[in-house]
Amino acid sequence: MTGSTASRVLLIVTLVVAGEMVFALPFNTARFFRPTLLEVFGFTNTELGDVFAAYGIVAMLSYFPGGALADRFPARWLLTASLAATAAGGIVMAAIPGGTSMAVLYAYWGFTSTFLFWGALIRATRDWGGHAEQGRAFGLLEGGRGLVAASLAALLSVVFALAMPEDPDLASAAERRAAFRQVILWYTAATAATAVLAWFAVPVPANRAQLTVRPVAGMGIVLRRPVVWAQAGVVVCAYCAFKGLDNYGLYGRDVLGFDEVEANWLATWGAFLRPVAAIAAGVAADRYSATRTCGVLFGVLAAACLPLAFMAPGPHGVLPLVLTLLVTFALVYALRGVYFALLEENRTPVRYTGATVGMVSLVGFTPEIFFAPIAGRILDADPGLPGHQNYFLFLAAIALAGVAVTAVLAWLNRRRGHPPWPTP
Repeated sequence: MTGSTASRVLLIVTLVVAGEMVFALPFNTARFFRPTLLEVFGFTNTELGDVFAAYGIVAMLSYFPGGALADRFPARWLLTASLAATAAGGIVMAAIPGGTSMAVLYAYWGFTSTFLFWGALIRATRDWGGHAEQGRAFGLLEGGRGLVAASLAALLSVVFALAMPEDPDLASAAERRAAFRQVILWYTAATAATAVLAWFAVPVPANRAQLTVRPVAGMGIVLRRPVVWAQAGVVVCAYCAFKGLDNYGLYGRDVLGFDEVEANWLATWGAFLRPVAAIAAGVAADRYSATRTCGVLFGVLAAACLPLAFMAPGPHGVLPLVLTLLVTFALVYALRGVYFALLEENRTPVRYTGATVGMVSLVGFTPEIFFAPIAGRILDADPGLPGHQNYFLFLAAIALAGVAVTAVLAWLNRRRGHPPWPTP
């Protein structure tokens, strides 16, 4: 392997690890250990949804200016600072603070993981992929992030299980809290270590001419592009589907009859599909187009959610439902692997990548604000099987909306007479 190839491999590996670890504390603790988190912090689904809303509000205010910042400053600086600041918040979470303090902590994470981080990560990934391999670049980013998430969750599921009594249902509140604190501290240490890796592995661009767009000017330019708004609509629908995965562990406990450890493993095994699904979708996007790939994935996702909205465990046990859940895991991760590859199909100039990503994220990640509160209320309104069936009906409707907005984006890209992007 040549030095150039080795540095290229190291860079994408670093981007992959950083792209997952910055979100591990705020999200993976809830995604893979949700029943335990609810017990330890004493939250209802609605209260946890409101905590996530605090993250979402700050993140929404941070995405657009933070993305534009990535068109001005090197990714090395931005990624390292973000990871270090995020890791510091893990020390606070390990103290198991109350509800108000958790809301403040999540608001803090909303800033550290978006303003300094997100635009820089996507721009660096786009630069890595060049013009011909955008699908592969973003498929590798998403798939690799999934492998990191699943591997670490599997390791920490073992750590958690060893810290719990042999029968998890007999664990005391103190034992459950101590076990979950170990999970939080492991995630904290891994995030801090990734900050060090980013500083040494992410290069400062030799050609600084690409980092000359003034943030405010870039923001004004992308606001006037219809394809940017359409891409944001695609991301809204895909991100709602992704947020929907957060409640799968709860579904395992409430509907499938799993205990806490088994429910954690359901989400963990689903996450192992992320690398395969995202990378396969990236290859398909390079071959057939990212827009077409997104439309097909949304349609199949809607079809997969409908059985979960009407089925219950039957004489054949829970296996059909588990297999259907795993299919939806794969479809959601595939969508996440390609929706930023749309940047190239939308003919977005590299110099406006950060501002465009910021705008798409500002709109596209609004589910951080509204999805968890809505989902929590759906589940709490009809506890047990009925609530979860209503929840999957909600997800099916969102997937159908994704089909429609993808069709609009395809029409915009086929239309002639696009106004030119400004030159430097």
